Amino acid sequence: MPKPVVALVGRPNVGKSTLFNRLAEERLAVVDSVPGTTRDRLITEAEWSGTAFDIIDTGGIDPSQTGPGRGQQPLSIGSAEFIQQIRVQAEIAIEEADAVLFIVDVDGGVTPADREVAQILRRHQHEVDGKRIPPVLLVANKCDSEERRTLAVQFYELGLGDPHSISALHGTGIGDLLDVLIATFPMRGEETEDESVKIAIVGKPNVGKSSLLNQLLGEERAIVSPIPGTTRDAIDTHLEYDGIPVTLIDTAGIRKRGQIEPGVEKYSVLRSLQAIERAAVALLVIDAESRISAQDTHIAGFILEAWKSTVVVVNKWDAIEKDTYTMDTYTAQVRQQLNFMDYVPVLFISAKTGQRVDKVLPMALQVQEERLVRLSTSQINRILQDAQSRHAAPSHAGRQLKVYYGTQVRSDPPTFLLYCNDPKLAHFTYQRYLENCIRESYRFLGTPVRLVFRPRR
Repeated sequence: MPKPVVALVGRPNVGKSTLFNRLAEERLAVVDSVPGTTRDRLITEAEWSGTAFDIIDTGGIDPSQTGPGRGQQPLSIGSAEFIQQIRVQAEIAIEEADAVLFIVDVDGGVTPADREVAQILRRHQHEVDGKRIPPVLLVANKCDSEERRTLAVQFYELGLGDPHSISALHGTGIGDLLDVLIATFPMRGEETEDESVKIAIVGKPNVGKSSLLNQLLGEERAIVSPIPGTTRDAIDTHLEYDGIPVTLIDTAGIRKRGQIEPGVEKYSVLRSLQAIERAAVALLVIDAESRISAQDTHIAGFILEAWKSTVVVVNKWDAIEKDTYTMDTYTAQVRQQLNFMDYVPVLFISAKTGQRVDKVLPMALQVQEERLVRLSTSQINRILQDAQSRHAAPSHAGRQLKVYYGTQVRSDPPTFLLYCNDPKLAHFTYQRYLENCIRESYRFLGTPVRLVFRPRR
């Protein structure tokens, strides 16, 4: 079930980014330090009172580009371009989000831009069981003192109910706001469990993701039906391969953060990231002609951060001039660039001609099976004892890591709980060494292995 999505809407300098960062920094979700590229702050997960949700910033509309001044000074919003910009921002927010935080600034007062956005938000809400959907919470920011909090009453003029006084900078009123926010989320009723293997097709724009999807569907005759997802999700297509139900999740291309256009494209990236979260296996499609790029490694970082299994699919292989060593050379380059995912298989295909496309689904399903493997506790402890005998952990400040006992506590992904004398002594390099020792016993093809260190009581 996708997490609820909360959109932050407002003009520049009202504190959207400050609130965004405040919610990101105070989230209760566990953050792991993993190799690879750190996720952009395009979207963040927050959690309050046991409820997790995603927050996305729509970006501000700059009144200075269309008017003579800011704050309470007169501002012309008559230009079609300006009105269209704020309409696009507000309409997308109300379409995509489960709730909208409309942020205003008590210092600036009610501006024409605030009135325009409020009007659009009201116009595009609809009523269900006497409630306005999606709910819009009016957030009066920069209420750092009692005097400023009294200024929030001026925003009743916008007709969006009680303004919630906060200071995103100092954290004042954030808890009360979040209590109201999560109470507005729709109830998540029980759903029929989907037991299909979910495979997301991800990558940069124009690497051939749609062509690959079409080839996969064209070669399979047992397609049940193409089913569109919700407005927040990418398109899901269900099929059956060798008797196994499969859901292919098509996604939009993920550009570099600086190249993402505000509005529609930003939300398409949100859907792509959510598709990775929903999937068990991600097909990372790379353009053979442009070679592996920093953005490819960036997307691989998204996948690893979500602890999903991966198959690297090098597309447009038909366009490459080849000799006996071309494939080996390219594979070595992929391994070098994705050295934090050296366990992933690499396939070379042409979605245009269909070359080796028949290998994609079998490989993805094999990787999914590896993801569910469990090792016995006795096998794990033999691996750990042998690993420490061959290579003891380096000492730090006169102390050395000692792993006493280990067990696999879950699969999907394979997660191992290791009891030791002090988790702080578990240096990243030695963790990688232990992971490699585990993979010598069972390789967990295409699947990340998670090691969790706990002190022995």
